[in-house]
Amino acid sequence: MQVKETQNDGLKRGYQLTLPADELAATVDAKLKEAQPEIEMKGFRKGKVPMAMLKKQFGPRILGDAMQEAIDGALRKHLEESGDRPAAQPKVEMEGGEAWKEGDDVVVNVSYESLPEIPELDLSTLKLEKLSVPAEETAINEALENLAKSAQNFEDRRKGSKAKDGDQVVIDFKGFVDGEAFEGGSAEDYPLVLGSNSFIPGFEEQLVGAKVDEDMKVEVKFPEEYGAPHLAGKDATFECKIKAVKAPKAAEIDDELAKKFGADDLESLKKQIADRLEQEYAGAARAIMKRSLLDQLDDQVKFELPESLVEAEASQIAHQLWHEDHPEEQGHNHGTIEPTDEHKKLAERRVRLGLLLAEIGQKAEVTVSDQEMTQAVLQAARQYPGQERAFFEFVQQNQAAQQQLRAPIFEDKVVDHIAEQAQVEEKTVSKEELEKAVEALDEL
Repeated sequence: MQVKETQNDGLKRGYQLTLPADELAATVDAKLKEAQPEIEMKGFRKGKVPMAMLKKQFGPRILGDAMQEAIDGALRKHLEESGDRPAAQPKVEMEGGEAWKEGDDVVVNVSYESLPEIPELDLSTLKLEKLSVPAEETAINEALENLAKSAQNFEDRRKGSKAKDGDQVVIDFKGFVDGEAFEGGSAEDYPLVLGSNSFIPGFEEQLVGAKVDEDMKVEVKFPEEYGAPHLAGKDATFECKIKAVKAPKAAEIDDELAKKFGADDLESLKKQIADRLEQEYAGAARAIMKRSLLDQLDDQVKFELPESLVEAEASQIAHQLWHEDHPEEQGHNHGTIEPTDEHKKLAERRVRLGLLLAEIGQKAEVTVSDQEMTQAVLQAARQYPGQERAFFEFVQQNQAAQQQLRAPIFEDKVVDHIAEQAQVEEKTVSKEELEKAVEALDEL
């Protein structure tokens, strides 16, 4: 096979591969001869089918296989010798197309973008700050108060008291649309917390000020996007009987509250809250350190990027952001979304860092274990209650889905590896300082 370079521009490569017709014919003959002893055909004994008949019967298919094997082999050999690593699947086009006929040389044009040479970086020059936030007593007490509110009870107000926002009213109600009662529009002894927004907009506000034994009419309008089409956008009237008005009473912060939340006593509950808070703080602190690390890598390491990868990433970013701005559009029948310069700049950063982290991880022999992958699959499967098994089987059979789960695990392990080599200064800060640092991440 003859190989001729047709393009060598930056990362773009092009080659023309020529497979001589006589070499292809020899390959086909050899394959037929090898298979001949095992072939049976009507009118001939096993292994005695004439070569001419075999060539007529099986020649075209074997010729196609031989061409594919020759092209694949030539490309594989070229990549081994050149050291090129294609950024994506090489584009392979056969000259002549359908006009090609047996007996002609096969000329194939191969093109691809090669992954760039990534410069070495002394990881020990990176300077990182590892923030640490202790769980302060005020934060623990605030969490305890929230737990007490969530475990609150309601006690009857004094007779004649008016219902306030946050109170619970126990009501009988019956709803009417166009003067007719509608299905599902009535209930008895229904406990409704005013301000919970659990009823139609405007309903709860009209019950503020209600008293026990009072009969009230509540007039509302069902939302246009209401789940029941026959009620959507309709005016409705609800006849309500107020049977009780109850004030909220937070649970006492004591051992009994702790037991409601699975702790042995109040001190154990406080310890659990402190541990949970510090885990949350540590997660936020890690995100801040990771952003700093990636910013330094992006600033210090520059190299040429494959245009195809940047274009694909920019298109994906533009598409994702468009859907975030148009949540009502669930499908993809929205035409072409052209990436902006801002999308392209972000795509360049992502591609650069992706290639750099992959290179560092490969050299450090960072791998994702089967146990880590299984854990990631199980965690992702929880998003599909009742369909966990189907999701698990889907991932097992789908390489792209596996890579989507593997990539963030690999990235985090590479980040940890880099942080181990870098200069890391530990710094204790307050919860408020941590929150400001997190907000700054969102502004970048």
